[in-house]
Amino acid sequence: LSCTTFNIHAPIYRRLGHDEESRESGSRDLWLSRNQKILDLLLQKNSSVVCLQEFWLANDELVQLYDRRLGDAGYKRYKLARTNDRGDGLLTAVKKDALRVLDCRELHFHDCGDRVAQVLHLKSNDKIGPREQQQVVLVNTHLIFPHASNYSLLRLRQAYKILKFVEHFKDERSLSHAPVLLCGDWNGSKRGQVYRFLRSQGFVSSYDMAREYWDIDADAHRWVSHRNHHGNVCGVDFIWLLNPTRQQPIPLRESWKRAVFGIIKLSFSASFGRDAFGFFLQGKEHVTDQDFHAAIKRVSLFEDLEGLSREEVEELIVAADLDANGVIDYKDFQRLLNHEKKSWLTRLFQGLHETKSLAGADLQVQHASFYPPQVEEGTWPESYSLSDHAPLTASFCP
Repeated sequence: LSCTTFNIHAPIYRRLGHDEESRESGSRDLWLSRNQKILDLLLQKNSSVVCLQEFWLANDELVQLYDRRLGDAGYKRYKLARTNDRGDGLLTAVKKDALRVLDCRELHFHDCGDRVAQVLHLKSNDKIGPREQQQVVLVNTHLIFPHASNYSLLRLRQAYKILKFVEHFKDERSLSHAPVLLCGDWNGSKRGQVYRFLRSQGFVSSYDMAREYWDIDADAHRWVSHRNHHGNVCGVDFIWLLNPTRQQPIPLRESWKRAVFGIIKLSFSASFGRDAFGFFLQGKEHVTDQDFHAAIKRVSLFEDLEGLSREEVEELIVAADLDANGVIDYKDFQRLLNHEKKSWLTRLFQGLHETKSLAGADLQVQHASFYPPQVEEGTWPESYSLSDHAPLTASFCP
């Protein structure tokens, strides 16, 4: 089983030179030539599954090009447009001689980013070794770009919606034994809360697994996969793997709350220095419900622009009051933040090592690589022009 994920940079977003108004979509020769080269690369890789983001669904000629060339190569295609006529969306292509698609569902996030996800139930056509045909739940998605400081919260909510949907999808189809692959452009690095949230639920990055990158700090910038329109390079494209024997006992909502507290901590630290609790107190001995609401609003995490709802803030207050005395004191605050930090770091190191030796219904990461190879060394080659993202390909075996 092999999978390639690639944000192919929709021509409607691809800038030409330094002109903010000029887009590649206005030059047919440019976008057609570039996408032919993208297809050449994808067909050369010959992956079992191809997950594309920023696929220009509004252009019939480009859609027909991909349909024709992928169809001729034996791929079945599934497309999903972003909501509100954004023009682009997702394309997932499955090699028919390798896998059967037993179900395909669409997930609409219904938020300001108009983002979507595809969820597929796949089954191998042939037996893999001594076991029956391999079954996999695969997700293709593209989370929102961090246009504003509180968009980290929006990305986290999108990731939560995906995992909640997958949880129901697996229960509905009795797929507790099936591994999960999350593919796409996550628009966040290894130091972000989405990464920590997924790790807390047992997911591992296939590329980091293949390269044995265990140290989140030392290895955070070993590789890059994206150069954004500001010229910054970062690693945002992942193929996440969750094996059935790595399911976490921590409830999904609990992991989400811990990740939100991580975002709150970073927001306070960025705005008011290291003493986040001192900011909460404002000269008082305890933090009340009203204090918490006011503090969340001051760092733009409350209600406006996809911030926390009043119900979510109340949920966080209950979670923060660890001794259930009706207020949040310094001990509650420190225990909460220290527990959040320790929990995901512990899972990061333990999970990566343990997953290497798992058997049974699990998948093992056999190989993973980016193209072009320079991005694996943390640099972005000026000669690379297929996209502003690097494709990631990973292969798996029992």
